[in-house]
Amino acid sequence: MTLTLITGGNKGLGFETARRLIGLGHTVYIGARNAENGKKAANELGAQFVLLDVTDNDSVNTAAAEIMKKEGHLDVLINNAGIVGGFSKPQDVTADEVRQSYETNVFGIVRVTQAFLPLLRKSEAPVIVNVSSGLGSFGMVTNPETLESKVNSLAYTSSKSAVTMLTVQYAKGLPNIRINAVDPGPTKTDLTGHGHQTVEEGTDAIVRMATIGKEGPTGTFTNRNGEMPW
Repeated sequence: MTLTLITGGNKGLGFETARRLIGLGHTVYIGARNAENGKKAANELGAQFVLLDVTDNDSVNTAAAEIMKKEGHLDVLINNAGIVGGFSKPQDVTADEVRQSYETNVFGIVRVTQAFLPLLRKSEAPVIVNVSSGLGSFGMVTNPETLESKVNSLAYTSSKSAVTMLTVQYAKGLPNIRINAVDPGPTKTDLTGHGHQTVEEGTDAIVRMATIGKEGPTGTFTNRNGEMPW
């Protein structure tokens, strides 16, 4: 049985991804920084819960140790936790605003990936899925015909560009693990508050890449319709 951890899995895209993967036979751990919300979501889904704040080294390391003790390995890691942050005009953005977005969206992926690598290496077909965004795609935000080109959010968009580059570099450095980035697309959740896709459509790419197995692609960036421009 495939063992999967989803960060930020107690709501939105993470919750729906957990629901779908459980339906496919995965044993899913929901990582959440709020114990009450995490346990409630896990109970509703039939998932396991682990307390995990991606911005806190001790929390991440404790979660990794807990799953190692209980399970001894991890097959799929879905780095889903993220924040939108502020939408200050570029000339008004402070370093602290950017740092806040990066703490979760970028450094959080590095923390979690590093902590769970020993568990993933014990899997026969380890997979990592990093949830990025079309707002981090240079091709999308510079194309005047896209919705992404209408958004001007320095902190969030640059953090998601960093996620795709992290993905490529991890894929190059860890050839025995399938590591890919995905764009959920414009999905209305409590994180974004806007979008035309259903939450199920928004998880199509995540679920597809979480189930690729050891022969699947690595170092790619896709959405539900296929390849995304970098």
